Amino acid sequence: MLQVNHVTKKYGKLTAVEDVGFQIKNGEIAVLLGPNGAGKSTIIKCIAGLLRFDGEILIDTYANKSLDAKRALGYVPEMPAVYDMLTVGEHLEFMLRAYRLQDDGTAERLLERFELLDKKDKLGKELSKGMQQKLSICCALVHRPSVVIFDEPMVGLDPHAIKQLKEVFMELRDSGATVLISTHMIDSVENYWDKAYIMQSGKFVAERAASDVSEESLETLFFRLTESGETA
Repeated sequence: MLQVNHVTKKYGKLTAVEDVGFQIKNGEIAVLLGPNGAGKSTIIKCIAGLLRFDGEILIDTYANKSLDAKRALGYVPEMPAVYDMLTVGEHLEFMLRAYRLQDDGTAERLLERFELLDKKDKLGKELSKGMQQKLSICCALVHRPSVVIFDEPMVGLDPHAIKQLKEVFMELRDSGATVLISTHMIDSVENYWDKAYIMQSGKFVAERAASDVSEESLETLFFRLTESGETA
């Protein structure tokens, strides 16, 4: 479960995120939508513990900067986070050691799934941007987190990797995990969400559940709100 309660993030006089709050339950996928500069990446980084903020964020009932919360969290950043001088295989070994876990075969299965197994001995700096993104996804999932946040995860991925990632979203939900996907590519998450939040200028301007009956599509709602400045 992920709870975000009255979170505000300021950079000097600039308010990047203002009094944002939401909750995603176990076994739910939520999407965070908004144009560039809406505050999506800022709230994601707050959840991941990378930024200081005012308010409260709980991951599986633990304060987000606690060790228990960090053990439960998987995070795929907007830009691939890989080490130049570690091989693909060493990246996953490093992650498992950081979480004090033994490899039960999950690492190899992830590499095979995202077509990186034959790149196991390549250094991070030798990988293309797309391969770095796939490796970043593998690193976020290898310790089997119960809460996973993805920040623009499909940018740079090839069609096979996108297909696999969408399957991962569904598998995580089916396993009872909590999933948050931040994106501005609405069509990429169509039919893969239970809740949707639309951000504009650091605030939520709309929330929608997949179960809501509406003739207006999520894409239509998004453009109506972000282009007009309305709130739903």
